[in-house]
Amino acid sequence: MSCAQTVERYLDSHNVSYEMVSHPRCYTSLGAVHLSNIDPERMAKAVLLEDDRGYMVAVVPASCQVRLRKLRREMGRPLWMASESEMMQLFPDCDRGAIPAIAFAYGLETVVEESLMAQPDVYFEAGDHEHLIHLRTEDFAGMMQGARRAHFSAHM
Repeated sequence: MSCAQTVERYLDSHNVSYEMVSHPRCYTSLGAVHLSNIDPERMAKAVLLEDDRGYMVAVVPASCQVRLRKLRREMGRPLWMASESEMMQLFPDCDRGAIPAIAFAYGLETVVEESLMAQPDVYFEAGDHEHLIHLRTEDFAGMMQGARRAHFSAHM
C-alpha cells in the first residue's frame, strides 16, 4: 500500500518535502521506531479518542502514552478511547491501526503534545504498517495549524 491517498494528497496540497521510510511489517509505533532506527521522541503516534461531541486525535511521541485525565481537563471534554471499528470508518484508506498523525487530512480535530514540536524532524505512519513519512518539524507544524498544543503525555 505505502502511503494512504488522503495523506499523500494532504502532503502535496501543503507543498512540503517529505521522505518515505520503509521498514519490515510492524504493528506498533515503538516497533516501527526500533526497526527504522529512529529516536522514539521524533515518532508522532496518533491516538483516536471520542466523546459525545465527536472524535479527536491526540498526537504524542511514540515513547509516551496519553494521560487521559490530564487531556480531559485541558480540553474540557470527557474523552475516551475509540474502538478499532471506528478507526476503520474514519480512516478508510489506511490499514487497521495505522493512523497517520495528520488527522486534519481526514477532517478530525487534533491536539498535539508540545514536546513533539521541539524535535528537529518528525516521523509518522503513512497509513500502513510498513512505511513512515519523514519531514521537518516546521513542515509538520504548518500542516497542523489549528491543532491545539498542550502537555498531556507521560513516558511509558
